[in-house]
Amino acid sequence: MNQTTYIQQLPKVELHLHIEGSLEPEMMFALARRNKISLPFTSTEEVKSAYEFNDLQSFLDIYYQGANVLTHEIDFYDLTWAYLLRCQQDNVLHTEIFFDPQTHTERGIAFDTVINGIHKALEDGREKLGITSCIIMCFLRHLDEESAFLTLEQALPHKDKIIGVGLDSSELGHPPEKFARVFTKAHQEGFLAVAHAGEEGPVSNIYDSLELLKVHRIDHGVRCADDSSLVAQLAQSRMPLTVCPLSNTKLKVFAQMRDHNLVELLRQGLCVTINSDDPAYFGGYMTDNFLAIAQSHDVTNEELAQFTRNAIEASFISEEEKTQLMEKLNVFTG
Repeated sequence: MNQTTYIQQLPKVELHLHIEGSLEPEMMFALARRNKISLPFTSTEEVKSAYEFNDLQSFLDIYYQGANVLTHEIDFYDLTWAYLLRCQQDNVLHTEIFFDPQTHTERGIAFDTVINGIHKALEDGREKLGITSCIIMCFLRHLDEESAFLTLEQALPHKDKIIGVGLDSSELGHPPEKFARVFTKAHQEGFLAVAHAGEEGPVSNIYDSLELLKVHRIDHGVRCADDSSLVAQLAQSRMPLTVCPLSNTKLKVFAQMRDHNLVELLRQGLCVTINSDDPAYFGGYMTDNFLAIAQSHDVTNEELAQFTRNAIEASFISEEEKTQLMEKLNVFTG
C-alpha cells in the first residue's frame, strides 16, 4: 500500500487533545443558536478566516471566545462525541483528552456540568465505538495559584473520572514554579501529572516541569533541542513528549513543517508522539498530522508506526491494555 493509505489505516493513540479545541465552526454556530448566544462572526467562513494566528496568545484569544457557546451538559457531550467520531474515522483506538474547567467555571458553568458531559460521551465511545479514553484536567497558567487550588478541590469528587492534571494556556511569563504547590497536592491526591513546556517557552520550563511538577509526560517539549544534555536525558529516561505538528507550524513555533524537529527527535531515541492539540483551529486531526509529517519529511512506515508504539508506552492505561493495543498494532504492521 502507498504511505497515505498506510497512515490512514495505522492504529493511533492520541495523548494531547484539548476537547474545547475540537469545537468546529459549524458546531460553534449550532450551539450558539441552541443556547441563544451571540457570536462575533456571521458565518463559518468568517470563523475559519479568523483562524490565522501569529502566536499562542492570538490563538487563545479566539479559543476562549469560542468556548462561550458551551453551557449545558449536553453541549459538552455533543462536543466530545463529535471528536470521538473523528477518532473512529482516523483509527484512533485510545485517546487521553484535556479539558479546561476554569474556562467554564470562570463564566459561571458548574464543574460537574463540564465533567459529566465529557465523561458520558467517552463512556458511550468505549461502548459503541470501542475507543478507550482517559480524562486529564488542566490548570490555566495565566490564572493564579488560588484559582488552581479551587479547581483541584472541585475535581476531588470526580477522581473516578479524572486520571491526571495538566498545565496549559500562555506559557510565556507563567513558569512551572508558579504551580509547584498545586501539583504537589495533586500528586498527594493520587493524580498523575503532565504539563505544557518548551513550546513557546524556554528549555528551563521543561527542566522545571520535570523537577518541580514531577510530571509523567511533557506536552510539546520541542524546545528540548536547544539543550543537547536535556535531549540525552529525555532519551535515556524515555520521558514522553506529546508533540503537535500542525499546531506548531500554525502557531509559528516552526516556520514550516519541513523545519519541524519531530523526526529528528525520534531518531535520537526520544519517546515522541504525534497529536492534534486543537484540531478545529489548527487544520487537522490525527491522520492529518501524520500526513503532514510524512509529506514534508523522508520518514519510513516503521518510523510512523513507532509514533504509535511510543504513544502506547506513554499512555496512562494498564499494562494489560497496553499489551492489547500493541498486539493490534503488530497485526497491522505484520
